[in-house]
Amino acid sequence: MPLQAFADILRADIEKWASKPWLEDSRRMTQKKGAATKRKAGAAAEGGDTWRVLMVTLAIQAVVSMAVLTVPAVAPAFAEALGIPVSLLGYFLALVYVGAIIGSLISGQAVRKYGAIRLSQIGLVLCMLGLLCVMVPSMWAVAFGAVLIGLGYGPITPASSHLLAISTPVHRAGLVFSIKQTGVPLGGMLAGSIAPPLTAMSGANSAILVVAIGCLLCVFLGQPLHHSHDGDRVTSAPLRIGQLFRPLFMVVSQKNLRRLVSTSFVFSGVQLCLAGYLVTYLHTELGYSLITAGIALSAAQLGGIFGRILWGYVADRFLGAKWTLIALSIAMTASAVATGLLNSQVPWLWVLVLVVAFGASATGWNGVYLAAVARRAPAGKAGMATGGALSVTYLGVVLVPAAFGLVSDMAGSFSAAYIWLGVPILACGFLLWGDRTKL
Repeated sequence: MPLQAFADILRADIEKWASKPWLEDSRRMTQKKGAATKRKAGAAAEGGDTWRVLMVTLAIQAVVSMAVLTVPAVAPAFAEALGIPVSLLGYFLALVYVGAIIGSLISGQAVRKYGAIRLSQIGLVLCMLGLLCVMVPSMWAVAFGAVLIGLGYGPITPASSHLLAISTPVHRAGLVFSIKQTGVPLGGMLAGSIAPPLTAMSGANSAILVVAIGCLLCVFLGQPLHHSHDGDRVTSAPLRIGQLFRPLFMVVSQKNLRRLVSTSFVFSGVQLCLAGYLVTYLHTELGYSLITAGIALSAAQLGGIFGRILWGYVADRFLGAKWTLIALSIAMTASAVATGLLNSQVPWLWVLVLVVAFGASATGWNGVYLAAVARRAPAGKAGMATGGALSVTYLGVVLVPAAFGLVSDMAGSFSAAYIWLGVPILACGFLLWGDRTKL
């Protein structure tokens, strides 16, 4: 399709989206969600508030993503200062996502009790406290901080999905969720571009402290929305440990969600293998400086930003979620293998092109996936279904990077591990292809 024609279609869609019919579609959707939720969504739409909600949730998503990825972005220097092998980075990420699994599972109950914005603020405070613990020169403090970061990170996406699901028309859900999810690669890009220079100037703790301050600032950024968008909370609702796994049971019990959720186990692991190990791979095996390797990480995350928006638009306009995710699995496979085949003779420009393509696919699938989960969730249960789905997604983040590290240790290089990633990714493509459920 010529570039101008594509631009015309995109402009027409944006104009249509901003028009009165869009608001009417959104208003009709909220009628199924309950009286309190309907009033909140209707007032937001009539006041032109939807974009403000999207921008705030985007900012929160970006800063908690920075909280997760700042330590991996400066891993060699951080490990040296702590006196531990850099290979232990995989365990740090595993602990982060153990916390994230717990946080995402409890998010359904917590959204109902505290409201989506208040829960997001709690998550930000937990991330800030976790980062402060990571600054303590003790492995036990770092481990505890990693779990706190995960506990804060886990509820963020379910909370924002709860807000967006009641205010987004179904035919634009992929694009809206993808825009919000660009906060993840945006945070990774900021971590890759800010943390290494700060570390080079004044040590890893200075970079970590800056991100902790960013978490605190976002707490205040979200406060005005708490009064206007947490009106559907039920403060008397209990938090029951016995219902911790209810969101997980919800998604595994529904046939049209099981296979979709299963593929996210691998896709999320691949995403973290790219974000968590790329700097170390380029620095230790290909000889790039820490700052140059950080630039590559930023480029990969920039590719993820554009990829999420592009794939969300493609899913809504052309392919649908299923075939978009299949296309992404093929692109991820090719990118992972090509990354493993890199050597010091490859021109730097081609390295950048490759990591951008890898980021666009390995980080570009989330919005399409989350929109599909939210569309198939029972009415008013998008936050709970997203929490259950993300518990499986985060489990992949715990196990796949750990397996990646094990393969790299056995093979003696990260390159072999990146090539190995292509096998499970391609298997996910075949799994989705065999799914007869329309996504």
